[in-house]
Amino acid sequence: MKKMLFLLLLLSVVTISAQETSSKEFQQTLNKEYGDKEESPLTEEDFKTFKGLDFYPIDEKYIVKATFIRTPEEKIFKMKTTGTRTPEYVKYGQLIFSLDGQEFKLNLYQNIDLIKKEGFADYLFLPFSDLTCGKESYIGGRYIDMRIPKRDTVSIDFNKAYNPYCAYNHKYSCPIVPLENDLQIAILAGVKKFHD
Repeated sequence: MKKMLFLLLLLSVVTISAQETSSKEFQQTLNKEYGDKEESPLTEEDFKTFKGLDFYPIDEKYIVKATFIRTPEEKIFKMKTTGTRTPEYVKYGQLIFSLDGQEFKLNLYQNIDLIKKEGFADYLFLPFSDLTCGKESYIGGRYIDMRIPKRDTVSIDFNKAYNPYCAYNHKYSCPIVPLENDLQIAILAGVKKFHD
């Protein structure tokens, strides 16, 4: 029995360690992209002093298990953006999870044009805002990229939350986080705001 408990404990530690490694790799990749003038949304002025994005420390507390509920009867709608562009999205499903003893719900969306492109057929978009927005994180909220879940539980890694391009450069038009994805809790994970 003790051996079994030890193995279960070891497995959970290995899983958490793998998730933390994944979070760290994501953040390193993001920094590399933003440091590359060919890929980065940064302005010429910002490039002069850019040394890396400011992240919250990686915290396994913000890697949460969520119940995935598919919502197949949703209608396509035009999502508001920071510009005049109104891309078409459809609500693909809901994620229900607990954090600090409270239950939360986030909607997952699918971009109608993007899924037609090679490699993006199973891409899902998870925009959210929280109580850090406008203080420590970008006022307009943050995004997480996901793929269509293969089962009814999924992991949300808020350590992989990133800012929209318009947080760095006004020439970009970015989807505005829908009101139903505003979390009444501080998510102390992912990218912080870029400019004070």
